[in-house]
Amino acid sequence: MTNPGWYDQGLSHLWLPYTQMKTSPAPLAVARTKGSRITLADGRELVDGIGSWWTAVHGYNHPHIQLAIEEQTARMPHVMLGGLVHEQAARLAARLAAILPGGLTRVFFSDSGSVAVEVAMKMALQYWLNQGVRTRTKFLAFKGGYHGDTFATMAVCDPEEGMHALFRGILAEHPVIDLPRDDETIAAFDTFLESHADQLAAILVEPLVQGAGGMIFHDEKTLKRLRAAADKHGVLLIFDEIFTGFGRTGAMFACQAGEVAPDIMTLGKGLSGGALPLAGTAASQKVFDAFWSDDPQHALMHGPTFMGNALACAAANASLDLFERENRLLAANEIGKAMGRQLGRCLGLPGVKDVRVRGGVGVVELDRIEENAGTLCRRFVDMGVWIRPFRNVVYLTPALTISDDELQKLTGAIVSVLGG
Repeated sequence: MTNPGWYDQGLSHLWLPYTQMKTSPAPLAVARTKGSRITLADGRELVDGIGSWWTAVHGYNHPHIQLAIEEQTARMPHVMLGGLVHEQAARLAARLAAILPGGLTRVFFSDSGSVAVEVAMKMALQYWLNQGVRTRTKFLAFKGGYHGDTFATMAVCDPEEGMHALFRGILAEHPVIDLPRDDETIAAFDTFLESHADQLAAILVEPLVQGAGGMIFHDEKTLKRLRAAADKHGVLLIFDEIFTGFGRTGAMFACQAGEVAPDIMTLGKGLSGGALPLAGTAASQKVFDAFWSDDPQHALMHGPTFMGNALACAAANASLDLFERENRLLAANEIGKAMGRQLGRCLGLPGVKDVRVRGGVGVVELDRIEENAGTLCRRFVDMGVWIRPFRNVVYLTPALTISDDELQKLTGAIVSVLGG
């Protein structure tokens, strides 16, 4: 099919993410979006099963979010937060503080999830430095974890199973161990902390679902175990909710399912409803108090140029309106029930290792993907759906507004492709 002129002119200059551009299939040209649909430039329409990397929780082009962006554009698209502040950022910080768990009362805005995690790490390190403690410089992370692609965040991803093994020996080295989920791993976790807790600035984990590391699930007891261990050893606890936050797992924030609160939490992806780049790092009063000082050196010296962007904050405030007005959490859990029934048909298919669902996350884990993941993706496109497998998982993270028919089209395509 013929691509538009902009496609041929521009593709030779674009550098695409996670793509070996010499051998991968050419990307699809997109003309527009609406709800849970992506319309390609050639007129084909796809039901989106992954919500643009898990961001479009209300679907695309939601009129309430669009209107908020349009009105904010007319007033003020952006102003620096250095020495200035504006209504949208102030309102958003206050609204987040009201709904975040466990007294996370201060929010630092940035423009990507990786940066939000870097800020969390910097906060944790400086929390100790401001108290004269210079020995707590390490972060305890977990196998199967993913926290971003910048240099600090690559160092706390799974070094064996992740996408950053190429940089081994160059990155800072942090301990990465098994999540404490059974007798053996709990014992190893406890032993590690007994020997090394005094070197740790913080423990870092994705609560309930480790996303890009393989859609690996763990339960609420694991979070409570981490909280108890952090308290026992005087270590900060960071929850990376960039993927799991804003209804994705069936609660507003995943950690709320276990009634556990961290000292620092990272937010992103669904924060703006998927409309504009925005991320945040929320801290408890205990953490913030370590920066409250007459000494200017105790300030958090970080400031992304576009932090607290007025357009993005307006979109995020509109997104929170929708969470307040419409029961997205009920929708996530209903979507989960439907995916459990429909994806359950994959059990017993050749090569299927597991099917698991949590809220608006549905996963079919394979022994391995026999063909190139890009080729498998194109087979889904031929069935009218946008599903992008990675590693050994085929997964769905649809908009929480998706219709029953659209969801059935997604799950039916998975059953058909994996069964054929």
